[in-house]
Amino acid sequence: MRIGLTGGIGSGKSTVAAMFVEFGAMLVDTDAIARQITLPGGEAIDPIVAAFGPAVLDADGGLDRAAMRAHVFNDAAAKQQLEAILHPMIGIVATRQAAAAKGSVVFDVPLLAESLHWRDRVDRVLVVDCTEATQVARVVLRPGWTEAAARAVVAQQATRAARRACADAVIYNEALTIDALREEVALLCRRWEVTH
Repeated sequence: MRIGLTGGIGSGKSTVAAMFVEFGAMLVDTDAIARQITLPGGEAIDPIVAAFGPAVLDADGGLDRAAMRAHVFNDAAAKQQLEAILHPMIGIVATRQAAAAKGSVVFDVPLLAESLHWRDRVDRVLVVDCTEATQVARVVLRPGWTEAAARAVVAQQATRAARRACADAVIYNEALTIDALREEVALLCRRWEVTH
């Protein structure tokens, strides 16, 4: 079983991903892959510098994520250019990681609703959902995040309705306790026959 897991920032998606691992699934985290390939010497660095110049690198030669985010935030063409560099590389690494799995694989893909090619790679899509107010409230608890920054990211992501439209199942993580959330994941693992 290959499960695509998605949700907006602050929805609890990473917590749900960790729970799937507890229940025996292998996790392929596309955000972690993106960070890996944009470290100093990472395979995405040269194409990024060719497209955007050295100003988007940090002092060590890795991607300065804040500078890149600022560069592409209000520039749809630049964002598409960055995604055209990163997404194929992420897909290759994700496929390689998943090939090593003996049982079920959960692909943690924050932009699954936005990048439809992921839908063809998975058997089921799970969306972790909550209100935008809850997303913002959770994100501002993270170091370095302001309410304005959190709201801006929420506004840039797919709408809740768009994410739910691509879902085979939705966990509404508005006010669930951690135990109730774990039970929701356990129920899906049984229903979808998640294996080790």
